[in-house]
Order: sequence, then C-alpha cells, then structure tokens
Amino acid sequence: MMTHNIMELDMIITYKEAQLATEQYDKSHGSFFDRGSADSYYGRPRDPHKGGVGGMSGIRMDALAEDEFEAYHAGYDYNEQYGDKKSWD
Repeated sequence: MMTHNIMELDMIITYKEAQLATEQYDKSHGSFFDRGSADSYYGRPRDPHKGGVGGMSGIRMDALAEDEFEAYHAGYDYNEQYGDKKSWD
C-alpha cells in the first residue's frame, strides 16, 4: 500500500480524514510518528529518529528504513497541519 505524507496530498483534507490517513503508523510514545510530531511541536528541525525521550521509549535510534522515514515525516507533517506549537512565553 502506497502512503503519502499529509502535506504531500493534492487536496485539503479534514482532521478526521487525516486521522484515518495516519492509522497505519505506530503512534506510541517514542515511535517515529510520535517523535516527528514532537519535533514539530517544539519547533525543532526534522531529524528522523525514535526513542531517546526517557521512560519506556527506548534508546534513540535514527531512521534507516523507508517506512521509518515515512512514519517520522507523517508525524511531523501531521502536527504542522493539525497540531499546535510550544509557547516559550
């Protein structure tokens, strides 16, 4: 199944459609999708990885496989479009 990052879609999709489009990704704490979303939230540049955030997330591991990069960028793109940003005030 071919998947696309949310921002690559040629049409604007609703929040519910975006939720459905990202169902195939592991969204657990420390996953590639989760770390992409968190990096966007905190205003960090893209740096595809998982783990490294304490607790049960495991050690930091850089993305190596295409599906890992895809999940990370999907999380980052998802937060860019539907999430919010950390207020540093």
